[in-house]
Amino acid sequence: MARGWESKSVELQQDDARSAAGNDKPRLTLQQKEIESRKEGLKLSRSRMMEQIHSTENPRYRKVLEQALAMIEQQITELG
Repeated sequence: MARGWESKSVELQQDDARSAAGNDKPRLTLQQKEIESRKEGLKLSRSRMMEQIHSTENPRYRKVLEQALAMIEQQITELG
């Protein structure tokens, strides 16, 4: 378990070094980074869900997928 935390720490240090290396973007807090990461994950899920909706022929399954898509979009909206 300690190894996982160590890897995460190294990853955060690398991200900080990259962000300080040459871009003028404002630094994000840890909470902002978590929100951005969550939003990216939700956007990927939305994309995958839309592909499934377009490829399915079963109307009941499509309805379930559309409901799940609506929930994902709501979560994205709530995150900002």
